Amino acid sequence: MREKHFLIIAASIGSGHTKAAEAVADALKTRYPDVQIHTEDFTMWRVSWATAFMKACYLFMLRFIPNLYELMYRFTGGRSGGLSVQSLISAFTARDIAALVKKYHPKAVICTHPFPAGAASWRKKRHPEEFLYATVITDYSVHQMWIYPNADCYFVAREEMKTDLIAAGLPPEKVFVTGIPVTSKFHQRENKEAIVESLGLSQERKTVLLMGGGLGIGGLDAALLALENVPAPIQILVVTGKNEKLRLRVDKLASSSHHTILVWGYSARVREFMAISDFIITKPGALTISEALSAELPMLLHDPIPGPETENAVYIARKGAAVWANSEEKLTKAISRLLSSEEELAAMRAAAHEMKKPYAARDIAEFFAEAFEKFSDLKKIHGR
Repeated sequence: MREKHFLIIAASIGSGHTKAAEAVADALKTRYPDVQIHTEDFTMWRVSWATAFMKACYLFMLRFIPNLYELMYRFTGGRSGGLSVQSLISAFTARDIAALVKKYHPKAVICTHPFPAGAASWRKKRHPEEFLYATVITDYSVHQMWIYPNADCYFVAREEMKTDLIAAGLPPEKVFVTGIPVTSKFHQRENKEAIVESLGLSQERKTVLLMGGGLGIGGLDAALLALENVPAPIQILVVTGKNEKLRLRVDKLASSSHHTILVWGYSARVREFMAISDFIITKPGALTISEALSAELPMLLHDPIPGPETENAVYIARKGAAVWANSEEKLTKAISRLLSSEEELAAMRAAAHEMKKPYAARDIAEFFAEAFEKFSDLKKIHGR
């Protein structure tokens, strides 16, 4: 493995795809310490102007016309609409993937977002022996934009997704059910008492974690308003991501609240926050869900980005690890119920324990040892 290079390509549309890429990179470094691993963000202007522009359009739609984004999600979910958009993206990003391959000469390309996956598929079709191409689907459902027949392997969150990919024409031996990769800290135990003490919190009060993903969206204002109506003092941990205006609003609220409210922008301590919380209120991003499952933390899901996050919420709630509140009225009732029901929280923790796959990144890294040997034997990858 000494001379082999990995190229992991993410897209910073939210933080989930990037965090999954980082988790895979860390696992690969642990498994193959002498191998060079390169991670690129395909939505950086210097990497791909086309996907950088699409990211800007995506963020604009989410902020101002979310219904249009939902319509586009449904349109591209169909085979005809999805294939046409996939072909367009692949054509516009052909030079970008070629430049990355020329720069890094990777033996394996791993994609955690559909945009770079399309570019890698385009390259793979024309240069089938150049690299091993894998896609990590960072959702709990399969959308047409993820499906590329030129992929050598797919890593998915659950068995039903493997079934969907097989139905779409992929060979069963190319699809592996690993879960969505999270960093190794999520399968390590935390010292709850020490964390509570370090934050100056009480061991006796209920603690609720609020997160809105890397973009700091997802109805945090509504959740805070609902929590303000809870009469008994509780402790609220708020992570606002890159949303500085939201962080300032929460800071202002904290100064007058009868609850204890601590707020962070982006934080690397999410695992610690999950360890000491009774439940989390968050939009149903797949990476946050996977982290919460690994931490066995009950979830109250609301205010999804239209499309995949709604599907995530429905699935996780149906499995019993979350409550899905699709209105402010349901959100308020669910908060009151969870704060008063240890039995329901215990049942949700048990469901999370059954569902969690905290070793996904390690399993993905382990896959490549056998895969490289197999593909080398078949002369599908040339030695360099």
